[in-house]
Amino acid sequence: MGRPRTPLLSAERIAEAALSLVQSTGGFTMPGVAQKLKVRPSSLYNHVSSRDEIVELLRERAMSEVELPADDPERPWREVVADIMRSYRRSFARYPQLIPLLTEHAVNSTHAITMYNALAVTLARAGFDAADTLRAITLMDSFVLGAALDVAAPDEPWQSSAQVGPELAAALATGAPKPQRADDAFEFGLAVLLRGLRPAL
Repeated sequence: MGRPRTPLLSAERIAEAALSLVQSTGGFTMPGVAQKLKVRPSSLYNHVSSRDEIVELLRERAMSEVELPADDPERPWREVVADIMRSYRRSFARYPQLIPLLTEHAVNSTHAITMYNALAVTLARAGFDAADTLRAITLMDSFVLGAALDVAAPDEPWQSSAQVGPELAAALATGAPKPQRADDAFEFGLAVLLRGLRPAL
């Protein structure tokens, strides 16, 4: 019998299987991926070198729709950062189940490094020193990934109960339906974050 025209395995198919497992169970193992693809675990290593490589393929997937603004040194740095953070959140919000997994691993994907380079260049041009650039990028990461998780939160993330005080109840009553509530909170937090960031120079 001849070989199939479409290869049974590829790095892309392996990543798809791993993503499916993460979405259904919260994680993946090499034997689990092999079982899903109906192959031996050893066959996976003809296409990927390790589990870490699969994790980075999944990070590439999560980051694949991040759009970076044109490189314009004259544009206000806060506008550039805001555009990147909005795009970063939109891209990651498609795969919220990946966030806990990806935060356990050092970043080594092309899309991610390209985005972080753009942020670092923008902050350096604005006058941030190297230490504050790292602090700012870490802060942005924490905020954006939390905001991406919020997109997947229940329609009513806080349940009413006798323990809810009148001030909190009044605040909860103002919440818009999903996803407007999450979008509104993200834009509010983004504005606060950017107002609070100031270069040392």
